Amino acid sequence: MDHRARDSEAAFEAYVEALVEVIGHADRAEPLRDYCLGLMMPVERKSVEPIAAVTAPAHVSAKHQSLLHFVGQSPWSDEALLARVRDWVLPLIERHGLVEAWIVDDTGFPKKGRHSVGVTRQYCGQIGKQDNCQVAVSLSVASAAASLPIAYRLYLPQTWAQNAARRKTAHVPKAVRFATKPQIALGQIRAALKAGVPPGVVLMDASYGCNLALRTEITVLGLTYVAAITSTVKVSKAKERKPPRESVKELALRLPKHAWRTITWREGTNEPLRSRFARVRVHASPTRGRRGQPEEILLIEWPSDAKEPTKYWLATVDEKIEFRRMVYIANMRWRIERDYQDLKQEVGLGHYEGRGWPGFHHHGTLCIAIYGFLIAQRDAIPPSGPQHSCKLEKSAVPGGYRPRGTSDQSSTARSRFDRNPTPLAGCRSRPNTATMSLVHSHQLPSQETKGNATKFVTQ
Repeated sequence: MDHRARDSEAAFEAYVEALVEVIGHADRAEPLRDYCLGLMMPVERKSVEPIAAVTAPAHVSAKHQSLLHFVGQSPWSDEALLARVRDWVLPLIERHGLVEAWIVDDTGFPKKGRHSVGVTRQYCGQIGKQDNCQVAVSLSVASAAASLPIAYRLYLPQTWAQNAARRKTAHVPKAVRFATKPQIALGQIRAALKAGVPPGVVLMDASYGCNLALRTEITVLGLTYVAAITSTVKVSKAKERKPPRESVKELALRLPKHAWRTITWREGTNEPLRSRFARVRVHASPTRGRRGQPEEILLIEWPSDAKEPTKYWLATVDEKIEFRRMVYIANMRWRIERDYQDLKQEVGLGHYEGRGWPGFHHHGTLCIAIYGFLIAQRDAIPPSGPQHSCKLEKSAVPGGYRPRGTSDQSSTARSRFDRNPTPLAGCRSRPNTATMSLVHSHQLPSQETKGNATKFVTQ
């Protein structure tokens, strides 16, 4: 093992030790370490049983029971663990640039059946339509170099929140009541402020940005925002005697040619990212005759090859902000798309197979914890740093072993088919996400066990 691998292993052990300090009993240290290690291993599915198989191939059953209890029933605090992850990782992120944005978003997990906590027919961003799924709301912090989720909570639909039998079966805490997704997001923002997280401009997609109450409360909290909205949102131009109340699309279509500027806001993977933008001072006018809302900046994107404007934002950032800077901030929201892609594809965020509230959140929290560790261990934080994939030897598992819930690969000609596809591009007006490798080749700890000679090595 070279010195870089030893350093990474020492860092992992120190990280796990820091997490153990906030989960209570010392007997949770081993399952915590094993679960975290399993989430970093190149196994096809990162649910409890496959993790048990790669971390203790000679004692799969016993390890499975230990991990199942730890993630599904053990009463440690998700909020406390996420706070420890935040406190550990954020200073490392800020070495490459201060926090610039807080990103509000949610992600969906398609599900079959109706027994997993929170499952109902609702919009699922991963497949781009209404379907049976769970949805979790998150708040992330982002700098110019990296981003990290710092809050994560399942949305509990009214059909669940008001059903005592379903709540009891899924072990939903008594304190959890029905809350809309914007209300959950607002609670996460308040908690972040209370915890002293470095503030940033709040970024939201249109499903949150169109919520006037949420935007108003963010302003009351002393934060600014750049909120995506739909083309039908009504506004009236500021500083005009009797401005018409019109949709943002109608306003955009009648802007003069000189109002539009071509702006390059970031270097893309293959070429600079640029488009045409305009900005106008407006008052939101949600109802006829109601023009008492404070002034905001309406930011509009109209690509030169498009027949009409494609994106709209309402913003409360300083009106003197440089135009390019404003466009750059508005487009920082793409980071959460990449985070979710990596969390699902590389760390297994959507792989948990339990049905209860504690397990859903414990698994999500541990996935975020590992994502934070991997960010902290990079030599240079993406997107500016080199992107090297981690190559590890798969562990020796018992012959013929197949984790519960996976398909029989011998029954299909497509044994390597990805059953957890990348979220569809274009969903909810989201840009394509860039594939980003998670770790360098030297950054995972090695592990050797006697008996089956399981060996994890870096290459």
